[in-house]
Amino acid sequence: MKFIRKRRLKAETIRNIEGSFFIAPWVTGFLLFAAYPLIYTLYMSFHKVNMYVTGIETRYVGMYYYKQILFENGSELYEDLFPFLRQVLIMLPIIIVFSLLVAMLLNQKFYGRMIFRSVFFLPVIFSAGPIVFELITQGQGTLGFLEKYDVSALIDGNLSGGWAGPIKTVLESFVLILWYSGVEILIFLAGRQTLPQSAYEAARIDGASPWECFWKITLPAMVPFIFLNVIFCVVDLFTFPQNPILQKIETGVYDSYGYSSAFSWIYFIIILFFLGLASLVFYRINKSYASSR
Repeated sequence: MKFIRKRRLKAETIRNIEGSFFIAPWVTGFLLFAAYPLIYTLYMSFHKVNMYVTGIETRYVGMYYYKQILFENGSELYEDLFPFLRQVLIMLPIIIVFSLLVAMLLNQKFYGRMIFRSVFFLPVIFSAGPIVFELITQGQGTLGFLEKYDVSALIDGNLSGGWAGPIKTVLESFVLILWYSGVEILIFLAGRQTLPQSAYEAARIDGASPWECFWKITLPAMVPFIFLNVIFCVVDLFTFPQNPILQKIETGVYDSYGYSSAFSWIYFIIILFFLGLASLVFYRINKSYASSR
């Protein structure tokens, strides 16, 4: 028994070391290139920054910029933030569900499936920020039937203004949203291929239908990959090139470095809140699955 326990501890130690080696390049790059600018922006958010030819002059102002953004000039943040958050709440389930369904289809054995896998992943390579922005500017991300059947008028007539705008924005760039599903599809496909085929064979012997196999075997096993994709998708959507909050932060730099730094940290905390909420939800889901076994 002691030998088995020692062997298990040794295996866990080896896995921890291997994991440390895999994450070491990211940690090293973050400490060398990102840690100092990140901390410096936090420092600047509490100071009024003046730039001269001779150098930079800072004067401590405390929470002045944070109070100004959250309370005094709150409309500058909230008028863009709330519609954008509604848009994210609509886009997120669409991308996750679409990616999962496509991954299930691409996992099937059929002629030319490698070509289809490449086709779904190619937009990830070509959809760089300037390219996406140019496609949206030219109106190439829209669906043709929206104008043909006047879907916008139907949405405006049946939904409140707070939700009608984000939904129309999502539909107008729907093709581009699907293009952003490439990484999620790849993660779901890799996760699906980790499931043992013997579990499905045993379920079919017991008389389970494909639908029951999906709900009882595939979906519970894919929960960690769904969580990973939600985290990736939240970060991806919150850093979208046409994000109105990021555009205000970028343009505000030329007016006040301290103000823009405070604005960016508030936005960063909002992103952390969403990531924490997603972690809490999936923690509860994993806990419920573990208790039901």
